[in-house]
Amino acid sequence: MAAGRAPGLPRPARAAARALPWVPAAVVVAGVALPLAYLALRAFEAEPTELASLVFRWRNVRLLAHTVVLGAGVLALATALALPAAWLVARTDVPFARAFTLLSVLPLAVPGYVIAYAMLAATGPAGTLSQVVGTPLPRPSPFLGSLIALSVGTAPYLFLNLRAALLGLDGSLEEAARSLGMRRTEVARRVVLPQLRPAFLAGALLIVLHVLGDFGVVSLLRYETLSYAVYIQYSAGYDRVYAACLALMLLALTAVLLALEGQLLVGQRFARVGAGAARRRTRRLLGAARVPVAGGLALLALFQVGVPVATVLDWLGRGTTDAWAGLPRAMGDALSAALPAAVAAAALALGIAYLRVRRPSPASRFVERVAYVGYATPPLALALAIVFFSLRAAPALYQTLALLVGAYALHFLPEALGPIRSALFQAPPRLEEAARALGRRPAAAFAAATLPLLRRGLGAGAALVFLSSLKELPLTFLLSPLGFRTPAMGVWSAAREAMFASAAPYALALMVVSTALVGLVLLREERLS
Repeated sequence: MAAGRAPGLPRPARAAARALPWVPAAVVVAGVALPLAYLALRAFEAEPTELASLVFRWRNVRLLAHTVVLGAGVLALATALALPAAWLVARTDVPFARAFTLLSVLPLAVPGYVIAYAMLAATGPAGTLSQVVGTPLPRPSPFLGSLIALSVGTAPYLFLNLRAALLGLDGSLEEAARSLGMRRTEVARRVVLPQLRPAFLAGALLIVLHVLGDFGVVSLLRYETLSYAVYIQYSAGYDRVYAACLALMLLALTAVLLALEGQLLVGQRFARVGAGAARRRTRRLLGAARVPVAGGLALLALFQVGVPVATVLDWLGRGTTDAWAGLPRAMGDALSAALPAAVAAAALALGIAYLRVRRPSPASRFVERVAYVGYATPPLALALAIVFFSLRAAPALYQTLALLVGAYALHFLPEALGPIRSALFQAPPRLEEAARALGRRPAAAFAAATLPLLRRGLGAGAALVFLSSLKELPLTFLLSPLGFRTPAMGVWSAAREAMFASAAPYALALMVVSTALVGLVLLREERLS
């Protein structure tokens, strides 16, 4: 039976049923494309000479250099943290491999600005580490602090991709290379590392895009990048045209990275071409090195997770009960935006996934790409585009909860799209066709036969969007209603004024909720594996 057709339905009803999945698609395309287009129009409102003076400035060159150098540095340090850890837990007999896997992923539950706050609170005259060693430790420089905080927070993206690739690598490739007389180092360099290229590029792209869009870390540590300059120019400089130009520079840099990532994989083949099944890998025996290696992984986990947690708890003990006073309201505000954003993103992703899986076409692929454009757009650039567009097209929406929820849903939509699309690929279409043959309308057949099979995907996607919305800072600052305050804003505002005891309750709340959600997602993956 053709998709979207139901026996006994009049033609208008069939047309409406086929058009229904395109409603969320239209919402996504309009929600992402129109504000970005208006951002470009706003920038080009300036006269050509004025526009040239805004773009070709030495300050812009410095901001661009800071951004590129920070992105490259974070990628290098994150690789140094993630690659050895991924190889050890995936390819050796290191003890407690599952525990170290969990500890390597846990930094995802600690927002970058919380790590930056922990670094500031741990150093200086009254810092936690300063008290432990008995002498004041200097606070890190703006670049070094940003480099460490962002590397620790983003290394799990690369770890997860590399670990999955190492676990899936065909062991017969290495055995063939060894039989040809290659040494272990040659096998790693000429066989293993090339096979890791897709996983590395996927993780690297996420890391660099995160650095481009980061605002909380660089603002707390006073390191000037393009994203920080966009916020300062919009909130304090009142030069909206210059802010739009800076946002477009961020978008151009993002587009270059996306194009570069795509070109690096053109013409590459990584699948088996011979007959036979893939061979299971034998884990390398570490022997006497097992204990020292496990100790090194434990020290890495202590650096990535233990120090931020200990610092937050230390400053929590120094605070007063007044520090907790604003937390209930902040959590209420955060939940009032994150929960509906998670539901809205899951609903939009369901419509796009249905089109992509059940009705593949150039149009459905285009809609999916647009959704990922919204995710790749740096949050400050997207927020600025939404501000400009809403002020001109719908002033009543400006600084409302509905606008903030919509921005969350559009930006984090791909996080929900991935799990839902995977679940829909696994759902047999024949069940839905059988329900239609029994006389159910298309929407009722989908709800009865297919939707129950998507519950895990919907739940995982909504959980990821909820977690990201809870931690989001740039979108919240530019789009939230007056008087709106989240734990993320509480951490940033208090830490910016060096009020570390006041920031501790907000940081702890974010860490507890984020850790619980990350644990649930990992537990679900463990059960499905």
